[in-house]
Amino acid sequence: MMLESFRCSAIIPLLAVCSVAQTIINGQIYTPGIAIVDAPQPNTPLGGDNLHVALDVTSNGQLQLPPYPTNPTSAIYNITIFLSSYTTGKNFTVSNGTASGGNASLGAIMQQESGSTVKHVNWIWPDCLVGDGNPTGSNSSRGLYNISIRQNFRLNGTDMYTIFDLPIKVTNKISSASDRSSCEVLNNPLLDQTVLNASANTFTRIAGSAIETTGKGTGLGGTKPEASPQNGLGGAGILSWQTGAHSLWIGAFFVLLMY
Repeated sequence: MMLESFRCSAIIPLLAVCSVAQTIINGQIYTPGIAIVDAPQPNTPLGGDNLHVALDVTSNGQLQLPPYPTNPTSAIYNITIFLSSYTTGKNFTVSNGTASGGNASLGAIMQQESGSTVKHVNWIWPDCLVGDGNPTGSNSSRGLYNISIRQNFRLNGTDMYTIFDLPIKVTNKISSASDRSSCEVLNNPLLDQTVLNASANTFTRIAGSAIETTGKGTGLGGTKPEASPQNGLGGAGILSWQTGAHSLWIGAFFVLLMY
């Protein structure tokens, strides 16, 4: 077993505040929830045709796949994903449960790839991210982003809603293509850190901790009424699943792009 951690380091202390380590075991990133991120790895430069995200929704086989029992002991009700950045001011819907025309935003993650424990999210980059290399100028939409993963779930009889930010760099080549959606269609307002902290549960998921289940059944369960998945997290930030607090990466933006 290989255990690593990734850490945000503040090169400019007054502008970047982050000392939170995240645990990676054998390449898997444990979120503050049931799902485990298999890909991408933190701070990976990304590009190509699509954003690829792989989520193990059974926590390495500990939880059964849907359909769940009517009143499950443990279950993932839904997962929504956004691509967000305070630096660029963008907050794109990747999946909020309802597919839009041309799959500009994707449908319910838990309902795709029936029978597969790993859900593969393949989202077409929108048009404003077309380019190659680091952002050029203050109006560029390329650069540092967070893949913001929100889980509405029940774990061992307790309902929770958590937000996890996985930092990436949109710096590899993305070519122009006719199927790229307009960024304006996908963009949402950003919420500030105080609102975000108040919207999510404080929760630490210890790798390997037991998940209680109740066998087979029907029904996925409901949503969290007070959670508003169309509202984004913002990039240059990460949810500490040790403290429940969000830490800003504002000053580290240009430093991270150099690596």
